[in-house]
Formats: sequence, structure tokens, C-alpha cells
Amino acid sequence: MAALPDLEDWIVDSNAAFNISLVSPTPSGLQLISTFNPSFTYPIFGEDEKIFGYKDLKINLRYRANDMRPHVQTSHSSKFTPIGETEPMDVLGMLKEDAQLPDIAFGKAADFESNSQKLGDNWTPPGTLHATFEGPDDTYEIWTGTLADPAIKQLNNRIQLLIPLFIEGGSYIGQTPDSDSTETEMPDADRWTLFLLYRKQPSSTDPEKSSYVFVGYSTVYRFFYFQPPPTPPASPNHNWELPQGDLDLAQLPCRTRLSQFLILPPFQGSGLGSRLYKSIFEHYHKHSQTHEFTIENPNEAFDELRDTCDLKFLRTVPEFAALRLNPAVKVGKKGLIPQLIKGGENLEAVRAKTKIAPRQFARVLEMHVMSQLPDSVRPRIDPDEKVPSKTAADRHLERLWQLLVKQRLYRHNRDLLAQIEPSERIEKLDATLLGVELEYARLLAAHGSVSASAAKAKRKLDDDAESTSSKRTRMDDE
Repeated sequence: MAALPDLEDWIVDSNAAFNISLVSPTPSGLQLISTFNPSFTYPIFGEDEKIFGYKDLKINLRYRANDMRPHVQTSHSSKFTPIGETEPMDVLGMLKEDAQLPDIAFGKAADFESNSQKLGDNWTPPGTLHATFEGPDDTYEIWTGTLADPAIKQLNNRIQLLIPLFIEGGSYIGQTPDSDSTETEMPDADRWTLFLLYRKQPSSTDPEKSSYVFVGYSTVYRFFYFQPPPTPPASPNHNWELPQGDLDLAQLPCRTRLSQFLILPPFQGSGLGSRLYKSIFEHYHKHSQTHEFTIENPNEAFDELRDTCDLKFLRTVPEFAALRLNPAVKVGKKGLIPQLIKGGENLEAVRAKTKIAPRQFARVLEMHVMSQLPDSVRPRIDPDEKVPSKTAADRHLERLWQLLVKQRLYRHNRDLLAQIEPSERIEKLDATLLGVELEYARLLAAHGSVSASAAKAKRKLDDDAESTSSKRTRMDDE
């Protein structure tokens, strides 16, 4: 009697088996530009990110680097022979159903390659050219358009799988891309705007022409922004009537929300994400209908990019740059805390002018005033760094800054903190404050707002990622 197979031998890591590549057409065939693995595959293959039933399984998802037409192939050296209800996972079926790639991705390899050869160098990205800048290696262009544009919608269908593959918890937008159709049926398609980042370089066959390589993108959604009526409200006009015909939502006040943001792994680490975010933010800061620019559920990596960019922008605003702690403030042990910021009565006006969401504005303000603290009390990422002795005035400013942060933390976590004893409440606030200090110190060092010794300490801290994460508290600090 034959021995039963060891099932463990037929399990592969889906992240390692899944390979993504960018290819570019040339006269001699497709040229490989870059290849990389996804960060997450659980949306397709389950929480364990394991695939059963194969040995040496390879899932190759190729994207044509300009228009991002996909093509997927699988290969393996052995496939498990079903025993009863135990059978190999249907990899292609799961890719069709859960990866939501368009049907064109499952065509013949020969069709994908021959079609790529015919595309030529006269291709340009969909939408309209939004911005151009010089990067570390080539020229980069940002193109933009809404999902009401069939070409933008088609491109979105091709690339949106990349969101859950690289952003934990990332989800699709728009229609389920069950085909490569360019038809648009979304009722709110015109509210979705895509910003597409491309590297532009001379064609390998004709220096007078250019070729494009997709680098990353971001999606933005516009919500109606309710403006409270004046107090007292104006007298009603009994002759008022509803507007006739279609209402142009683009002309209404809105809250603009950045929903998705991705730079492909081969292009990360060279400042391209900051350039894309800066271009998007500046566009909506100048957009008269936008009253507030917000972010949907940012992860830790994006938070750092956003904080650094927002701080740099806000320091160009004179009213913000002038903000600082008010050393004349006296804070007692009991009673209400007075305004801690000099000129703080104008904070809301400054925030509204910059169009940054209230909680984010408060965080960046805390970073800004923390960078102004005396050397003796400013939080640092190197606990062994030598600092001057603290004076009474220094300790007073330190306490004001800590109270400023704790005020925000308490407001944001009020419901949670109200359920615990006052002594434990104070302990949790103090612990979260330490995490905020470390986070801000790292960001200020990266931003170049602190001394060279602190920047050196940042590099030391980055080499010990486990130590950094272990010091972070779990209470929500934003």
C-alpha cells in the first residue's frame, strides 16, 4: 500500500510565488524593466497566504509598463493528485474571482506579446498632463482624469489589484473589473479623480520619441461640504425655486479625500511619493471649491510622508510659521487650561486657510512648536545625547508643550479614557505622549529641523526597528 503524501510538501508561500513585472515592448521583443513581489496576498489566497497543491508554483503577472495591460501565467513542476475532498487550490479561478483582473489578463501569451509590439512609441497616458518635474534619473509626468473618462476607467480596472497587494486593508474602487471594457456606469464617476505618475524617457528606437513607464498613482474623491448657514439665517426668499436641469457638482463646495496612494516598489525611496503628494495637495489647496483636504485611513508609512510634506508646506505660511508656545501662560493644578499658543485665537482661521483637516493640523502644529523647544527639554531619539542643563523657564515650556499634546490625545480618546480610573488615565496619556515624542523626533530629524547629532541618532534608531516599534503605544494618538 502506497504511503500517503506529506501535505506540507505541497504548500507554498503565496507572496513568494506571486511575481509582478513591468515589461516594455522593443523591436526585438518584450524587455524586462523590473520585477517584484507583493506585500500581501491574503485578499486572494486567504489569511495564511498559503497555496496548497503545487510544487515550485510560480504566478507571473506581467504589466505592459505604459498602458498597464496585464497578462498572468502560472507554472509548476508538480500538481497534487486529489484524494477525496483534498484537492489543489484553483489558482487561476481565484485570480479571476478575487484578484478582479480584467478578462484580457487571461488571454494567450502570444497575443499579449504581439499586441505589445504593435503599440509603438506614439502612446501617451490617458487624461491631461497635470505636472512635470525632473527626478533623480529621468523626467516624470503626472497625468490626471476622472473615472468618467473611459480611458481612465480602463486603466483603473487594470491597476487596482495593486492596491490590496501593497496596502494592507486596501480595497477596490469603481466597478468590478470583470472585463477590459471602457464603458462607464458609475453614477459618481466624475467625483473620482486619478493622478497617474509616469517616468518619461527617450525611446530606445527613436530619440525624437518618448516612452512611458508607470510609476504609481493616487485616487481622490470629492464629498459635498456642508457650510452652516449664517447666524442669524437670512430671511427666506419666497420666490426661490430649485435649479432647473442637471446640477454641476464640480461647482459645489467639497471636502476632498485622498483615498489611495501607491508608488510601485522599484521606484520607492527616491522622493517620488513626496513629489506626487505635494502636487496633489497644492492642486486642491488652490481649488476654490475644496474647503478641506483629508486622507482616508492612512497607514504608518504614508503618515510619515504626509507629516513631513505638511510641515514643510505649513512653514511657508507666515501665520503658521509665527506660531509658538506662549511662555507667559500660567497653568494651575486645577481648572481649565488656557490657550497655550501665542496667537492661538487665530488657529482656526489659519487652519481653514491651509485646508488641512483639524486633527492633522494639530499634529503638525505640535511638531512645529516641539522643534522650537530649548535643547535641554526638546524630545530626542537618542537618549544618550548630551544636552544642556534645564532651567526653570525650559521646564515651563516643556510642560506647556506636553499639555498641548495631552489636550488633543484626551479629546480624541475621551470615550475610552472615561471608562478607566483617573490614575490609569494619566498613566496611559503619559505613555502615549512618550510615543508621540519619539515619532515627532524621528520626523523632525528626517525633515532636517534638528541638529546633525539627532539625525545621526535617527540612523541608529532605524537600524533597530524592533526597538522603535516596541516603544509605541496602542492608544490612538491621532
